[in-house]
Parts: sequence; C-alpha cells; structure tokens
Amino acid sequence: MKKELKQTKKRGAKKVRSLNLNLILWLSFLIFAILFIGLFALVQNFQLNRRYSEQIKKNLQEAAQSLSVRLGSSKLPIAEVSKILLSVTNEYNVSVYLLSEDGEIVFPDLPEEEDFPSVIAKIRESFDSFIKECEESGKGVDTANIHAEIETDNSAGYSFMITLWGKEHYVYLTSSFELLHRLSSDMTWYTLITALFAVALSFVVSGFMSMLITKPVTEVTERAKELARGNYESGTGKTYFCTELNELSGSIDYAGSEIGKTDRMQKELIANVSHDFKTPLTMIKAYAAMIREISGDDPEKREKHTRIIIEETDRLAALVGDVLDLSRLQAGIDETERTVFNLTEDVYAVAGRFGYLTETQGYTLETEIDEDVYTYAGKGRVEQVLYNLIGNAFNYTGEDKRVIVRLKKQERCARFEVQDSGKGIPPEELDTIWERYYRSSEMHKRPVQGTGLGLSIVKSVLKKYNIPFGVLSEEGKGSCFWVDFPLPPDETA
Repeated sequence: MKKELKQTKKRGAKKVRSLNLNLILWLSFLIFAILFIGLFALVQNFQLNRRYSEQIKKNLQEAAQSLSVRLGSSKLPIAEVSKILLSVTNEYNVSVYLLSEDGEIVFPDLPEEEDFPSVIAKIRESFDSFIKECEESGKGVDTANIHAEIETDNSAGYSFMITLWGKEHYVYLTSSFELLHRLSSDMTWYTLITALFAVALSFVVSGFMSMLITKPVTEVTERAKELARGNYESGTGKTYFCTELNELSGSIDYAGSEIGKTDRMQKELIANVSHDFKTPLTMIKAYAAMIREISGDDPEKREKHTRIIIEETDRLAALVGDVLDLSRLQAGIDETERTVFNLTEDVYAVAGRFGYLTETQGYTLETEIDEDVYTYAGKGRVEQVLYNLIGNAFNYTGEDKRVIVRLKKQERCARFEVQDSGKGIPPEELDTIWERYYRSSEMHKRPVQGTGLGLSIVKSVLKKYNIPFGVLSEEGKGSCFWVDFPLPPDETA
C-alpha cells in the first residue's frame, strides 16, 4: 500500500513539474520576439551613435582642411578672417573659434565660456605631446601639421595651429552631440513603442500558432489514450499540416487497427482453444464414467469406450502439439535445420497417409508428381506443410470427392500444388484463411480431423524459410494451394 502511494505521489509530482506544450510554445514565441526586438534596438542605437560620431568627425576634419587652405595667408585682415570663419561655420554646420596663443577668444566676439579653459588645456597638452614626440624622434617640428582631436560627453572637437599676423593662433572647431542625444532619445521611445506593439502582436500570433500546433498533438494524444483504454476503432482519419504529425497519426491508427485485430484473434483463440479442450475432456470424463459404472464388465462395450477415450486423448494431444508448434514458430525458436532431401518421396509418403479415405469413404486422390525432385529446407516442417495442405483439400473438396496433388520441377523452384473441387473461397476471405482457427462459412463434414491451426502453421513454416506460397480460388470451381519450394544450391546438391 505504501509503495502504491509513493508511486502515485511520484506521478503527481511529475504532472506538477511538467508544462503544457501550448504554454511552452507561447512563451517561446514571446521570449523570442522580446529578445529579437531588444537586440535590434541595441544594434540600432550602437550603429546610430557610431555613424553619427564618424560623420561629425569627418565634417570637422573637412572644415579644418578648408580653413587651413583659405587662411593660408598670414596677412589677411581680421575682417576677412572673420568672414572666412563665418562662412565655414555656415557651410559645415560647426562652431569655429579662433584663439590666441594665450587662450583668448579672437573670433567670435563672445564672452568666455565656462568650459573653454579646460578645452584650451587639452589643446595645449595635445600640441605639447606632439611637439615632444617630434623632438625625440629627431624630426623637425612642422606647425602646419600640429592638430588635436578633443572629444567630450556632449561634443567633438578638432584643433590645429595657424600663423596669423605674425603670431601663433589656435583654430578650434566643435560640433555638439545634442542632436544625436535627441535623436537617440526619440529612437528609444519609438523602439519602446514598437516593442510593446510587437509583444502584443506576438502574444496573439504565438497564441494562435501554439494552438494550431498543439491541437493535432492533443488529438493524437487522445487517440493514444483511447488505445490504452482498449478502444481500437476510434481512428482520427484526419490530415494535418505537418508531415510528421500525419505519419504519427497514421501510425497510431494503423497500430490501433492491428492491435484490435490481434485482440479479436486472441479472444477467438481463447474461445476456440477452450472449446477444443473442453470437448475431448468432457468426452474422456463421460466415457471413463461409463466404463466405471456401466461397461466395466462388458468387454465389447469397454473396448469401444476405451477406444473413444484414446481417440479423444490423441485429439487433445494433437491440439496441444499444434499450439506448441505454432508458438515456437512465431517466437522464432524452432531449431529445425535445413537439409537437402528428396521432395518427391516426401509427397508420395504424405499422400499415402490419406489412402484410408480413398479405400473407405470413396475419395479420389490423383497425383502428378515429377521424379527425383529435391529441395533445401527443414524436412520435418515440410512434411507438416504437405500434410496440412493435403488434409485441408480433403476437408473442403466437392461432391465428387476429388483431390489432385502436383509436384513439378521448374527452372528456379519446385512447384507443389493441392487442388480441390469444392465451392471455393470468397475473395474477402482469401487473406484470412491463414489465420488461427479460421473457419469457412460453409458447413460440411470433415473426413480429416483437425485442430483449426493447420493453415496458420503452414504460413508460419513457409515464412520462416522464406518460401513463396499462396492460393488461387474461384467460387464454385474449387481452390488450388501452391508452394514454390527452393531447389538446392548446386554445391549442396
């Protein structure tokens, strides 16, 4: 009891830990959408900042180069210099400052800005470093090549030295990042709004897609549960959008059909075996009681009753033997080895065992058998096949009581045929005659007592040795069972 409770708790725990496939797919789509939009926003902002910064620096360098060329003459009047500086400011959309060597603003005429001392300090530091490197390397200092790039959180700057009116001056060009910050802020809001919209859209789309995917899976799961409950006929019969789901659904339907067929055969087998066991046991018991109570002192009656007991015992033993043979064959544990033997002699010998029917009950057995036909198979099992097929023909032949047995050697095989003149087999029953306990719909008296397993044993034996077999039948004209026994290999023969 404790063990069962533990197993129940474990199953319950598994159910709690497991997630619904619909929820998993929905969350997966949603998380993917959020991650994709977030990554897109990061890459977009990074590219925007990088491209904008590069463009600003490029503009500053081009503006500086233009100023360097246009201010090449050191004798320009200050008004002309101011005009040139203003022109570059408007043309490149940058702020331009002309600073004296002491750091005073020459152009434009504006009060000193708070951050200019720090900017001038950075310019001087960069220039001094450049001059020091030139002196250490032994190169002359070319003031025309002295420049500095200054970048702060809010702006980018470019500075170079120029000689005006006989003195060194600094030209400082700067461009603000304010537009970039505003654009970045706007893009962040746009991205956030787009992300919210995309999340809402992905919420709906992922829910729809997850339902679309999980619905057929749920249907197939329910079908599998129906199989577990023993309902083998509730096939879905649906076609889904996915090849794998169609294959899975078809496999489950096919499995249900086959399991249902096996279940019916099992029930029929149990019913038939029970009946076939019950009848001889009942008769054995009845006649044993009659011997004890009635015929024990009458030798003639005792002999008759004893013979019946022996016959029923033999019938019971034959049934048990056939059931065991069939089980061994279908389980693949039959140990009969292949040998080369004279099939002609075996056919004659097995056909001769039915001679009592021709002598006592008016049956006719015709033979068309080639001499010295050999085959390569299990000798004992082949004799079992021959006996069951010939016995089946005697049981189902027509009013003329005629059975024909043929054995013809062909190019690649030895064709064995047993033909009767009965009423034939309906087309819908041709595939079922090989099943265990198959019974024809025609009621008739059987001259050969059987167990109902003969053709099933024939099928199992021939499939074990990969020997082709079949039946040709036409209603009203009888049936012809055939087997193509293999000829022995040349080296074995």
